[in-house]
Amino acid sequence: MRLRSGVFASCCLLVQALGVGLFLRGFFPLPVRTLPRNGAISEPPPEPPPAGLSSNWTKIPPPLFKKAVIMLIDALRDDFVFGLKGKQFMPYTTQLIERGTSHSFIAEAKPPTVTMPRIKALTTGNIPGFIDVVMNLNSPALLEDNLIWQAKTAGKRMIFYGDDTWVRLFPKHFAEYDGTTSFFVSDYTEVDNNVTRHLDHVLKRDDWDLLILHYLGLDHIGHLSGPHSPLVGPKLSEMDNIIKKIHTSLLSKEGEVTLPRLLVVCGDHGMSEMGSHGGSSEGEVHTPLLFISSAFDGRNGPHKPTERVQQTDLAVTLAIGLGLPISRNSVGKLLLPVVQQRTMREQLRYLHLNGFQLSALLQENTPAYEKGK
Repeated sequence: MRLRSGVFASCCLLVQALGVGLFLRGFFPLPVRTLPRNGAISEPPPEPPPAGLSSNWTKIPPPLFKKAVIMLIDALRDDFVFGLKGKQFMPYTTQLIERGTSHSFIAEAKPPTVTMPRIKALTTGNIPGFIDVVMNLNSPALLEDNLIWQAKTAGKRMIFYGDDTWVRLFPKHFAEYDGTTSFFVSDYTEVDNNVTRHLDHVLKRDDWDLLILHYLGLDHIGHLSGPHSPLVGPKLSEMDNIIKKIHTSLLSKEGEVTLPRLLVVCGDHGMSEMGSHGGSSEGEVHTPLLFISSAFDGRNGPHKPTERVQQTDLAVTLAIGLGLPISRNSVGKLLLPVVQQRTMREQLRYLHLNGFQLSALLQENTPAYEKGK
């Protein structure tokens, strides 16, 4: 009897250990194998050129935009822009979406919906795991191939203002920066004013290629009183005025012979009905993603339903737009509406680059992978 009890207890312990192991394997899955920044990767195969012509399909295409501004509004839910709140409190943005020169999407952020993993997803095109939640408060430098590193390597001058998570993830990448802390959640005014105060000066200058702004005030309001707080409306109006300021400034500097500018408005994550985030509710994972540029054709017909995409699609789309290599670990796809103003041959070239990069990543992570099958 004692022997049977011992065997039964051993079996229970074994089952428990296996259960814990399965839970950990699911909760902290192995990431897609990352390729080193300078690791060996073959060049994309060239397209057979027409007779008498040379092929440039092995080269990185030239940029589509001269400059880009990324305005990230922390905890910006999709309904804050595309819903009734957007129509009421963000009239300029709504006009750009419905009639203006823009492309709008609903980007899905994979859990965990906290800031540091979402910044990683936006810049690498890869999907971080739940282990990044533990590192969210003390983010180490990001060593994985990413858009910011590629831009710095290409000699682009970058400026950053906002959440200092970016400064910790990308040390020595920004020519100028001013980080703000996210710990004082009761402050939803000065934390944004410390970003906006730089705009008048930096928008007049022409010595930068990429400007990144990360506003925290809306997120702090959510933590204090939730998404239906009376404080949300004025904050959205404030963000709308900033979008108008940046957009009109970029338009005023465009000439007939220069490339157009690009303004990207996005959220890192949304917020739940309680104002929190980190989980997988609809309010937490659905964020707006707007591309605004004079390069896009204005719309005269009815506004089409907003397409749903993945948050990881931003990295590859920005890489193509800025004339940079696609991050080697990106699982995102090019958002074709952003490049639809180009010729069909150019669009096929962009898809060729994206497809080859994904194929190389699949080959790296699938031992049995055979090219051409």
